[in-house]
Parts: sequence; structure tokens; C-alpha cells
Amino acid sequence: MKKSNIELKGVLPVIQTPFHLDWTIDAVALRREIDWLFAERVDGIVIGMVSEVLRLTEGERDELTRLCVQAAAGRGPVVASVGAEGAVQAVRHARAASSAGADALMATPPSLTRCDAGELLDYYRVILEATDLPIIVQDASGYVGNSISIDTQAALLDLAPERVLFKPEAQPIGINVSALLAATADKALIFEGTAGLALMDSHPRGIVGTMPGADVPWAIVAIWRALEAGDVSRAGDIHARLAALVNLMYCLDAFLAIEKLLLVEQGIFPNALVRGPVGYRMDELTRREVLRLFGALREICGR
Repeated sequence: MKKSNIELKGVLPVIQTPFHLDWTIDAVALRREIDWLFAERVDGIVIGMVSEVLRLTEGERDELTRLCVQAAAGRGPVVASVGAEGAVQAVRHARAASSAGADALMATPPSLTRCDAGELLDYYRVILEATDLPIIVQDASGYVGNSISIDTQAALLDLAPERVLFKPEAQPIGINVSALLAATADKALIFEGTAGLALMDSHPRGIVGTMPGADVPWAIVAIWRALEAGDVSRAGDIHARLAALVNLMYCLDAFLAIEKLLLVEQGIFPNALVRGPVGYRMDELTRREVLRLFGALREICGR
């Protein structure tokens, strides 16, 4: 199994998965997306929930990881989502991602089972034992699944202090970031993960990076670099426009629909196909508002 020494930090967007009209993965559009992301100075890429991993077959998940690793070509780390409803499935995904060349893993807890702390510790322990790769513990309960308590997250860090990182998305995000840092004596390495929505509040608390969508990487990179340079005013100006756009993405399928629309608008994807069944469909008035807000964001970023 592969062991990764790549540092995880900065802007690591979660890629969208492009599809042909027959619903197979469009490898050409995927490579174009990844080339564009690195050209926009992101620090790495992630395969996650908005990559539609829960709507892919096992073979397609493996294929997507291989394609991402090939396209990234060492320009930054590739993080692969391996969370599942059962530990056996998660271990299978972890080993496959490692064999495909992923540099790190990210795992949500089971969505359908409300596990106690002991069950969650066992679930993550077997994933950690499956490979030598770093694992980002993703509490995605802000839009899907169950939350992980701060105490449980702190206990997860104790399982493998050098390999466990966090992406907390349970509300209130900023307060939970601070609580997790306090519970781990500031040892937890934490990524913001709400499409940049909580970035202004999370950054001064001590996060190491952000995992937004892949639709406006140039805006997220601009905000991150401004914050790192101490230019809160510039970061805040851009973030205000970004937040207005992200506020329309109120559920997972809204993220998918809007982010893919914007990738089509920028010439990265040939279509905005989202695998169904879906729980959200954009109407024409929302589409116009998305594009209006997108234009305002482009303007303030000088695009």
C-alpha cells in the first residue's frame, strides 16, 4: 500500500464528475477540470460528496480515483473519499484508493446508522489499519448524515496523531473548529468545508485549509491568499460576493446543479448532467440569479 508524505494544506477543491450523455465518466472533461484547477493555483484536489461518489459503482469510484491521480500528475495531493455504510465497504474503498495512487483518504461516518462513540472509533480504526495514508475525518452532517461529537473527534486523533485530520461541517462550524482545537490542545489539523461559506469565520480560529467546490477556484484561492497575508478587507470583499452565491446551494443536489452550471459557463464541462434521482432541479429564475451573482464575483476578482 502507498504511504504519502505530501503535506495537506491550503485550497483543495472537491472535483465535480463530468458525464457523457450515456452516464459514463467523461475522462477528457475531467482532465480539463483538473488542469484548470491547478492552473488556478489550487494546492490539491479531493474526490468527495459533490463528486457524486454515492451514485457511482465501485468500479467507477476506482476509475475516478485513477483518472484524478493521472491528471494531477504530482502537482498536488489527491484525496479520495472512502466513507461507507459499513466498515467492510470503507476498507475496500480505502485499499482501492491507495492502490490507485491517492495521497490521502477522507471518510464520513455511516449516514443511516447513528453510531455511538465506540462504534465510530472502531469504524475509523479499521480504515486507518487498511492503509498507511492520512485520513480526513469528515463530519458532513451540515447536509447529510450524522454528526460526530467533539470528544469523539478528539479520541480519533489519539488513534493516529500523525495521520488523522478533520473536516467538520456540523453547525455552528466556527465554534466547533475552536472546540475541536481546544479539545486536542491545538493539535488538530482542520479544513473548512462549506464551499468557502465559513472561511472568514474559520480562518482566524486556526484552520490549515479549505475544501470548497471546484466551480470558482480563483475566488477561493484569492480569499485564502488574502487571509494568509493578513488582508482581511480584501478577503471580506470577495467573500461577500461568494457567500451570496453559495447561499443558493442549500442541499447536496443544489451544490451539484449550480457548480456544474458554472463549470459549463466557464467552458470546462460540456454539460451539467447530474446522476439521479435528484432532490433539486434549478428553475430559470434561479439560473438567472446564479449567473448574476457569478458575474458579480468575477467582477470583484478582476476576471
